Amino acid sequence: MNALSQGLSGPDAADLAAASLAMARRFASGATLWCATPSWPWHAQQVAVELAQPMIAGGRALPAVTVPGGQLLEGLRTHARAGDVLLLVARSDEPSAAGLRQRTAAWGVLTVWIGAGPRPLPGAADYVLWMDNDETISSYARRLVPLYRLLWKMTHDQLEHPELLGTEQAGCDDEVCITCSDEGRLGEVVALRSDGQAEVRTPAGVETVDTSLVDDARAGDLVLIHAGAAVSLVAPERWEPEEAP
Repeated sequence: MNALSQGLSGPDAADLAAASLAMARRFASGATLWCATPSWPWHAQQVAVELAQPMIAGGRALPAVTVPGGQLLEGLRTHARAGDVLLLVARSDEPSAAGLRQRTAAWGVLTVWIGAGPRPLPGAADYVLWMDNDETISSYARRLVPLYRLLWKMTHDQLEHPELLGTEQAGCDDEVCITCSDEGRLGEVVALRSDGQAEVRTPAGVETVDTSLVDDARAGDLVLIHAGAAVSLVAPERWEPEEAP
């Protein structure tokens, strides 16, 4: 913890604790960890090694897999399942991260984003663990690597306490139907059908959804679902960096 004492405190430390607990709960339910560093593949390889290793001899090894940097969305779309975890190590201006949170929300994948320098805007991931004023993300030096090693240690620590690993509560995407105040859900169109419906991927699996209200929907589009129907298209957001105060 001392290695991070000057870069991680207060709300950031609380985020680290919350992220490790959320990851532990998912691992306890059978999750796979997908590690991605689009611009620096050596970080993904190192993270996968770190997270997969048991903390102690005979301890639990966690399933961790690297995702090719140039095929982030394509690789995750094909292999990730609802309940899995994505650990992204990247700068906030990483092009591959544009709209990533909405995609993973539609798939039911938890996102943890580790980085340095200017922070991404709020909501860019389920958990953002950041080193302000540290531009060393492209190397193994200084505080970035100790950060994900600490995440590894805390996640393993949480797994040693079954009383903490209750059922994870589904997050709210802040999408609400203004007509009846019922919650909308994000989904990703998998395939269109000739009868005005589509197969749509959601955290609950692939569902058949009426698309008569969104005639221009295409495979790969994000839609907002309410009462079995796609009520609107959702444009993937681009997460621009912001300077920390």
